[in-house]
Amino acid sequence: MRTTLEQLRTQPDLIIDLLEIISLEGRHYMARLTIDGQQTLLSDESGVTSLFRSAWQIQDTLASFSVRETQVVHPSAYNEMVGLAPGSQEPLRIRLQRHRS
Repeated sequence: MRTTLEQLRTQPDLIIDLLEIISLEGRHYMARLTIDGQQTLLSDESGVTSLFRSAWQIQDTLASFSVRETQVVHPSAYNEMVGLAPGSQEPLRIRLQRHRS
């Protein structure tokens, strides 16, 4: 599922339960939002995933919204290296902030 900033702005009293800032090889970042139990990727009007240069840029972009928890997620590429079979390596998650409800 995908959503745009404009679609988010039209929802009154919107609360983002979880903002996951997903690192793409440390060069670009994308935003995955969990709202009312549904995950969605922040995208542009044509459905292309929005890419950011930093975690701060994503946080600044979404600063006007209420975000309960923010995590930076670094997927692991270790199992893909040197011809190893893909495994179930969990990504590294770093919690940046959390609001108590």
